Amino acid sequence: MGAPVMYEPSFTDSELEEQIRNALKAAVEGDCDYYNELVAVICRKEHLVTEQVALLVTCLKAVTGAVRCIDITHHRSLLGAIFGMSLWDYGTDVMDALVELLVHLASSRGEYIDLCLEMLVINFMPPTSPASASYFADLFKQSRGLTKKNQVLDRVHSTLLKIARMSPVHSPRKLEKTIIDSMPNTKMKEHVFIEMYVENTLRLLTGRIGEFMGSSTLLFAVVDCLRDLDVEIDWNDILKDDFHKGKSDLELETFEVPMDHIQQDYNEFDWESLIQRFSGVDVARKLDNLMVLVFEHLKTCSESGHLVQVFETLLQSFQITILTAYKSKFCQFIMFYACSLDPENCGNKFVSVLVNIFVSGFNAELRMSAVSYLASYLARAKFVDISLIATILESVVNWCYVYCKEQVGDINPKAHKVFYAGCQATMYILCFRMRQMLAVPRLKLQLLHMRIDDILGHPLKPLQVCLPSIVEEFLRLAKDNHIFSLPQIFADHGLLESEHSRAFGGMDRLDVFFPFDPCLLLKCDRCIRPNYVSWSMVRTAYDEEGTSDEDEEDEEDIEVYDGIGIPIAGRARNSNEDAFDLDEFDVALDKMSITPRDTSHNSGGNVQRFMQMPSKIRPSTSPESL
Repeated sequence: MGAPVMYEPSFTDSELEEQIRNALKAAVEGDCDYYNELVAVICRKEHLVTEQVALLVTCLKAVTGAVRCIDITHHRSLLGAIFGMSLWDYGTDVMDALVELLVHLASSRGEYIDLCLEMLVINFMPPTSPASASYFADLFKQSRGLTKKNQVLDRVHSTLLKIARMSPVHSPRKLEKTIIDSMPNTKMKEHVFIEMYVENTLRLLTGRIGEFMGSSTLLFAVVDCLRDLDVEIDWNDILKDDFHKGKSDLELETFEVPMDHIQQDYNEFDWESLIQRFSGVDVARKLDNLMVLVFEHLKTCSESGHLVQVFETLLQSFQITILTAYKSKFCQFIMFYACSLDPENCGNKFVSVLVNIFVSGFNAELRMSAVSYLASYLARAKFVDISLIATILESVVNWCYVYCKEQVGDINPKAHKVFYAGCQATMYILCFRMRQMLAVPRLKLQLLHMRIDDILGHPLKPLQVCLPSIVEEFLRLAKDNHIFSLPQIFADHGLLESEHSRAFGGMDRLDVFFPFDPCLLLKCDRCIRPNYVSWSMVRTAYDEEGTSDEDEEDEEDIEVYDGIGIPIAGRARNSNEDAFDLDEFDVALDKMSITPRDTSHNSGGNVQRFMQMPSKIRPSTSPESL
């Protein structure tokens, strides 16, 4: 039959297109010589010289012109060669010819749309074969790697948009399904590829193609990916043997460590050191980078005025994916960050959902999880108005009061675990926010009218069941501020962990889970910290042991009084202001509390110390989901 047509340099583009059309028709009839040569040209991708690149571009353009002659049954090898090409393997001339061919294939027959979308989504990241993955991982560390990335992905997104406009009803739904089905395995070695895939998924939602797509399905998929990475992280990879792993301590910024370690290096175990430990764990770095991508997406949505709509999807995903996952360590900070961008709408909605689950839910574990999230959020979010905190606290207290008034039994951690979770949440919030409430007369009066005394003094005895470290700190604050009428034995003496508190809480239980404890992911922490209340900030503000004489003189003239005229030491504040600026509490990191304060001297001779607020549980041994 002679030399294959594509090697004849004398043909014009239109003549070559006609020859390829004839080759396609001949292949249907069984004459495949020219057809096979065409497939061979398209399949070859390595070590192409200039002439071969020019031939490939010419053939792709000719196939584009003859696209209506392609038969999905008789030209499988040609279609396989086309859809097997990767934009990452070629220069811009080949890329442009290839994406033009994809657009014409998608517009010619509906049966090609799925294949075109799948190929474009695969190009969200480079080829994943070992050799290619290693090459591109190194390439992305260079400036030309960023150039290559932009060249490929700009064409991918513009092509997806063209296809979506051609079929606005069907292609967006098919694209969503393709993206979810093609989501890379979180265990992939080259985490830059996973980050690139998620980045492109989010880019679709903020780009023009987002007009044709709903955000809910893709956001769900991204959150699921983060959750999967999150639960892979093992605390043992970071904490090693340097820490008391069997003890629930303050929070990870002030871990209690053996005294011999403290004497060797006083600053070794502060918050920053723990963050650095996490930054050395591959899975944690991967999750950190993905979380920041989601943060950037949320910030973009906020700036464009679409955050409220996106937050509705996030909230649904949170309830399905995160709230029920006891191994979740950090991905819940997506909700924290979103709320910080719009406290009035997103923040209030988040709080409302958590309160409703706790007050009106049916699943006990879910209700306990919700009130733990609620307490942790209200304690840690700097942007939450103190008036709202007081209102939500009153709702939790009222539920607890009604519950215990209906009970005639004695202490029972398992039977009344939702009640004890509510009591523990109440004390946890007050450990962080009591001084703020007392500094505002209206809120102080509201606090004094809550039935907290009746709840804590009830025969169900929550003070003997809740986590001792929280109880100890709460009682200390209540005593120092002359607030609440508590049994003298609890006011004067510290508490030891009892069989009841062990039955309810313990190191590996949901009951001591406070999900917004300090975030140990380096990049995420930088985004979260400006809006975050650390325990050291609160404690530094009122810890008399750490107050200098000069500070005491500054505060002597300002006193806040309780309902019966007893002065309460407090920070300087205009009593008419409801909002309390937590920036007053900001302290330099080198002034953070690194070692715990020893309160054993006022613990009735008990040697066990409850010097710290509780950290999150070590979820590696906790139940994974409901």
